[in-house]
Amino acid sequence: MKTLKIAIQKSGRLNEKSVELLKNCGLNFENYKSSLISPVSNFPLEILFLRDDDIPEYVQDGIADLGIVGENVIQETEVEVNYLQRLGFGKCSLKIAVPNNNDIQSLADLNGKAIATTYPVILRKFLQEQGIQSDIRTISGSVEISPGLGLSDAICDLVSTGGTLKSNGLKPFADVMSSEAVLIGSKGTDGNHLVQELIQRIQSVLRAKETKYVVLNVRKDNLDAVIALLPGVKSPSVVPLAEADWVAVHTVIPERDFWDRISQLKQAGAQGIVVMPIEKIIL
Repeated sequence: MKTLKIAIQKSGRLNEKSVELLKNCGLNFENYKSSLISPVSNFPLEILFLRDDDIPEYVQDGIADLGIVGENVIQETEVEVNYLQRLGFGKCSLKIAVPNNNDIQSLADLNGKAIATTYPVILRKFLQEQGIQSDIRTISGSVEISPGLGLSDAICDLVSTGGTLKSNGLKPFADVMSSEAVLIGSKGTDGNHLVQELIQRIQSVLRAKETKYVVLNVRKDNLDAVIALLPGVKSPSVVPLAEADWVAVHTVIPERDFWDRISQLKQAGAQGIVVMPIEKIIL
């Protein structure tokens, strides 16, 4: 049986979450910080720890079958890979930012201006789509200090919280693209049964993170009203209680509207609500 190879970030903002995801999939391996390769003991898989900029090309060239990397890196390297699964972490935005005291008010004001970035490919495409001609200056690091040094009039960089921009006297000006971590595969891997098994494991973990397991008690008279509020995986389980007029209802509730739904359930007569995390959901 062929051993798959998956490339993840060796260090940086996606490393910890990538390792956590794979371990939650039941994969046993050591996170060797000083090694490039870590074998998985209970699945035919090897984990490659690489620079994030190298991951898309390793996958494109078939050196790695799979990779976990940010969409921004994929777009910047212009590789040909398959998007297999969005992973829901590492979310950020690539934004153009300008100094607080700058007179730039619209995209048209960027014409003829210098913009510093580590993402010249993405920025160039964005400006072309907007009909803007700017001087793109590629910088390998510390992009946010370039306006203060007189190197540029604006920057284009990844923004998570905006704290770095604020501390450097900058403000977000325009959204270029949104990004999150994705699982990518080389051409042809989408038909590999081991790849499909790994994707199934990943999807089960992601579903579990998005839901809560809920058990509640309700009088039979109020059961229909409570069930009408429950979006369970298929339908809720109803279990009789020792007290004849009461039942226990077991279901799952999406994290995104959890508190609103709990409030509605209480108003409908639900009591003794117990909420538990879910490890995996396999459909």
